[in-house]
Amino acid sequence: MAVIVISRGCYIRGSEVAKKAAAELGYKCISREVLLQASKLFDIPELKLMRAIEDAPSLLDRFGRDKKKYVTFIRTALLREVQWGNVVYHGFAGHFFVQGIPSVLKVRIFAAMEERVKDEMEREGVSAEKARQVVMKDDEERRSWALNLYGMDTSDPTLYDMLMHIGTLTVDDAARVIAATAAQPSFRMTPESKRLLNDRVLASQVEALLVEEFPRVEVTARDGAAFVHIPTGLSIHTLLAEKQRIIEKVQSIAIGLGGAEKVHVTFDHPI
Repeated sequence: MAVIVISRGCYIRGSEVAKKAAAELGYKCISREVLLQASKLFDIPELKLMRAIEDAPSLLDRFGRDKKKYVTFIRTALLREVQWGNVVYHGFAGHFFVQGIPSVLKVRIFAAMEERVKDEMEREGVSAEKARQVVMKDDEERRSWALNLYGMDTSDPTLYDMLMHIGTLTVDDAARVIAATAAQPSFRMTPESKRLLNDRVLASQVEALLVEEFPRVEVTARDGAAFVHIPTGLSIHTLLAEKQRIIEKVQSIAIGLGGAEKVHVTFDHPI
């Protein structure tokens, strides 16, 4: 089983590569379905989730604390989709959510600016000048989004295992190369990679369930145990009075709904 994540920016041929690679391998291919799943799981309008993952940071800031919440929901839905393997995900942000999981094949598809401008002109029926403005604006907004939320630059080649330039290399060529690479031993899901992915899913699920009440919550997981850190900003007297109630509530949610076997809760130093 393998997991392939394809980053393509606003380049439409990237989705063609993803679909053909999935067909070559007999894998499921997903993209927008992740937003639909997140919308259903957390009862959030899909439009809000779409804006949270695509809008520039200046627009995202209007969401306030909901910005992190929506991204957490999308991350949870994506990780749940890829958890069982044999899947190709294409779209923005997926490669951020699977960083550190070695068996996941992370691919960046790109093309020359003129090719992308031509595609935009044909798709939207606009002039070359307008198409160029749209492509450049989209690139900058996606780059700003990544830097704002993750401190990562989408143009950083170290985020990916493969960089593929669609030009001389055709869409069909790229799909075949990806399929062949995914079959290599380096990208077979090992027990350790599977454990890391399961831990990532668990941590994200628990965080998604807690983020509404504890907006700055941070969750990690290992071997079925969730480690929940809550920055409260409470005074020492208030925290002492509320601490046990908060711990019991977090444990109940993380175990009962999040699927954790054990839960460890820590707090910031109180004021």
